[in-house]
Amino acid sequence: MNRPEQLQQHVTAFLERFTHLADRYDGTIYHSSELEKIIDEYSTFITDERNQVAWEQLEQSIVSQLNQLVEDVRKASAICVAIMEKYRALKLLDGIDDRTDYFQNIESCIEEEFGSFQVTVDSKVLMVGSGSFPMTPLLIAKRTGADVVGIDIDEEAIKLGRSVVERLGSGLPIRLEKEFVERLDVTKVATHIIFSSTVANKYDLLEQLHPLTNEQVVVAIRYGNQMKSLFNYPMREVDERKWTLIETILRPDHVFDIALYKKASAAC
Repeated sequence: MNRPEQLQQHVTAFLERFTHLADRYDGTIYHSSELEKIIDEYSTFITDERNQVAWEQLEQSIVSQLNQLVEDVRKASAICVAIMEKYRALKLLDGIDDRTDYFQNIESCIEEEFGSFQVTVDSKVLMVGSGSFPMTPLLIAKRTGADVVGIDIDEEAIKLGRSVVERLGSGLPIRLEKEFVERLDVTKVATHIIFSSTVANKYDLLEQLHPLTNEQVVVAIRYGNQMKSLFNYPMREVDERKWTLIETILRPDHVFDIALYKKASAAC
């Protein structure tokens, strides 16, 4: 078990490495192996139960200093995850297919994403933060036949994502757009909406989505609290007059957990 001081040192070291590797991204796969290695190490670090007690002690001792460190490493790791998805997309398009522990961790959760609110062929799914390697849209469309729309704020991610979909899922009902939720036609008819864990403003967007969506929509927000907040934006309270938390899917061996919401009027 790590002591609180050791744990803080580990997190600081990860932050320095993430910052360094993010600065080295140049649109090629030259530094991909090094980044993939640290992301896999970080995933293992986050989900190691032996670190949890030390983390709780650390939280109680130096709150202000810790909060800044958490914010910094969360932001840096999110940037690096986005870059790693670009590396994976570039490798695929170059004929190189590789799998890292991080990607396997993410892919293994998709079956349980919506709990009992299953996606079917008639579903309309919106993915916010689809990234350069849109695993979730691909797996949902392949397994269910549902229409899936993915959005991202990164133009390069959208271009790479479209190329990946063309390579791995040509003909599947997937559309990727660099667009805002309020401008999408699918927002009004979506049956299921997924927020990536690395979308910083996901709860602000959830608030924005309330008047734009239908009464039966189910929203899955990927989040991370406690140790997992080092790698994910955490859960926040919602306006209970608008949204009701109907289920949390806790996954100790995975890098994020899932919170499911329905409109308060529909959850009664």
